[in-house]
Amino acid sequence: MLGNRLKKRYKHLKKWAKRSDISCFRLYEKDIPEFPLIVDWYDGDVVVWIKKRKRDETEEQENDFKALCLQEIKSAFDLSDDKIHVKERRRQRDDGKRSQYERVSEVSVIKNIQEQGLQFEVNLSDYLDTGLFLDHRIARTEVRKKAKGKRVLNLFAYTGAFSSYAMDGEAEHVTTVDMSRTYVEWSKRNIILNNFDDSTKTDFIVADCLKWLREAQSSSLKFDLVICDPPTFSNSKKMEESSFSIDRDHPYLLNDISKIMNKGGELMFSNNSRNFSLETDLLEKYFEIEPWSHKSISEDFRNEKIHQSWWLTKK
Repeated sequence: MLGNRLKKRYKHLKKWAKRSDISCFRLYEKDIPEFPLIVDWYDGDVVVWIKKRKRDETEEQENDFKALCLQEIKSAFDLSDDKIHVKERRRQRDDGKRSQYERVSEVSVIKNIQEQGLQFEVNLSDYLDTGLFLDHRIARTEVRKKAKGKRVLNLFAYTGAFSSYAMDGEAEHVTTVDMSRTYVEWSKRNIILNNFDDSTKTDFIVADCLKWLREAQSSSLKFDLVICDPPTFSNSKKMEESSFSIDRDHPYLLNDISKIMNKGGELMFSNNSRNFSLETDLLEKYFEIEPWSHKSISEDFRNEKIHQSWWLTKK
């Protein structure tokens, strides 16, 4: 059942992927209730997240189900074991000891993949995510369209894919900010991979984005285009605040961003909090607001709640 579904989806999506000039896409997301998996295709490799079916499953039952799933995936694509990379998606804990960015392995299965004329380094083995959020592909394309001649700020930048797209769109300058030195270095490698390593046009900053935003307000920094895709929740020891919640804190965050934007500047704001509700009454003081989620979910994502997004234009 699972194998047949995967074959059918791949047959459909590979034609779409070729037309879209991409080599990585989501193949399967809990399509069949009996198989609560997520399966992503990475140019000949498969990344799979196997979810729990029942709370009262024994360890033996879990292992048997995992073995069945992996056998179905191997058979569907005729893949060897080293081409299948299994992830365990854990719930983030309030003590900060578990994060989607934490390192979970030292295997280092790293490859460069192609997306819409650009290349990106992905790590298929060592983190809960690979280094490229496939669901933001359309948003990256939109940033490239809007970037020409703009001063661009990429906040909570992760591995900087938006920064590479902005440079490809002929941005005047791109500033990339993330709290993790690991991911800032990864962002640099992606920029170099795409031959945009001009130090006069790019800045890479390791900093708590919230603190950096407040400090930037007292400088002459102004931006025309901002990308902000923050975590749902964080209480990292590197943060000045005790914690950050996108549901609670987004009005303050977006207000701080508005203070370093030029009039008419645009902000792409996105998050994946399931219960998120944008505080439009507070934000309409600063921004014209355009809901964009209905435009930003691509063909390969059947889950229409994978993220929410807006374009905000500074008044």
